[in-house]
Amino acid sequence: HASPLATLGGVDSGGQNVYVAELAKHLAQLGFSVDVYTRWESLTEPRVIAWLPGVRIIHVKAGPLKSIAKEELLEYMPDFRNDMLDFIIKEGITYSMIHANFFMSAYVASEIKKILKIPYVVTFHALGHVRRIHQGDNDKFPIQRIKIEEEAIKSADKIIAECPQDRDDLMQYYDANPSKISIIPCGFNPEEFYPVSKSLCRSLLNIKAGEKILLQLGRMVPRKGVDNVIRALGRLKRNQALKCRLIVVGGDSDCCDPLKHPEILRLKSIAAEEGVEDTVIFAGPKERSELKYYYSAADLFITTPWYEPFGITPLEAMACGTPVIGANVGGIKYSVEDGKTGFLVPPDDPTALAEKVEEVLADNLLLSTLKSNAVNRVNAMFTWEKVALQMKQLYVKTAKSLVSTRQKDVRAA
Repeated sequence: HASPLATLGGVDSGGQNVYVAELAKHLAQLGFSVDVYTRWESLTEPRVIAWLPGVRIIHVKAGPLKSIAKEELLEYMPDFRNDMLDFIIKEGITYSMIHANFFMSAYVASEIKKILKIPYVVTFHALGHVRRIHQGDNDKFPIQRIKIEEEAIKSADKIIAECPQDRDDLMQYYDANPSKISIIPCGFNPEEFYPVSKSLCRSLLNIKAGEKILLQLGRMVPRKGVDNVIRALGRLKRNQALKCRLIVVGGDSDCCDPLKHPEILRLKSIAAEEGVEDTVIFAGPKERSELKYYYSAADLFITTPWYEPFGITPLEAMACGTPVIGANVGGIKYSVEDGKTGFLVPPDDPTALAEKVEEVLADNLLLSTLKSNAVNRVNAMFTWEKVALQMKQLYVKTAKSLVSTRQKDVRAA
């Protein structure tokens, strides 16, 4: 479901789409030929798109030609497998490796591995068992998801964890073999995200020079914790602490019609309850090229989801020189260095968040130190170029290991 061509910020398009797009692009720059298989949603889309040098987008017939929520896609995965197999065989394509992203893609990859003997690695991006722990019956994915993940963990040649917590969850809840797991993080593109003059950005976005601005950016879904940020804003107002505004970037349309987007309706209701509806701005989705201006215009980037296997937006914010206050969970506690590039707070504690926001914004020297540390950290550790190099090493090592194993099997026979 994670097409590189999708508009970002909606219910079903976000960090995973960026991951697939950027990894494909940077692997191609390393000399790989990359085909990205994604579900066909409209006949206006060609079957095959030559997207970038070395990268093709191949649309696969799986269910009706329309957008379908990812929670409802599982029943069409056998169709996806069959059409993908037909395409590979008819085109006479030989692949060295399949990289599956998400549990449904892992199901398809495991099936193709059985038939065509192509090894595969998998990045899950989120784990069904962990979602169930937090969401219970509110998790709308089919219960079969966990079984599919369990089988994929056994059949995959390598498993990519995006952070140490992701690796620990794989071992704790799925009994994954630690020798099969490699930690390779997500990244950001330094050509896209870099510090821009705050005064210039605020002029472009019609933000007053002296205003304190908090930014939340991402998909409009409950687990992202935007409600927690709004409640923290309410506490700041009631405590007569500093005045600040929250800008929320994301959603499926520029107008962010609450009737079409129940999560935005819910968030606007919470803002009204907290008495901050006039200081919460829903800016809608923005082009990737515009995001650096929002990041750079903000004083702080806030992200407090209850579950986040990695989270690309904190990297992008830090790359633009904006410190992050993030939830002490998953990939956020890996990418954000507490006290150095930002601060970590409990995921569902608006009081703790409000206190930390007030503390940081009251200390200009601290803000300046956090900014420079943030830029240095992400450029040293988290560029897509570095991620692609790590992935290349994993692919090559995995392929060589399989060749060696098969040679031993032949000799033993």
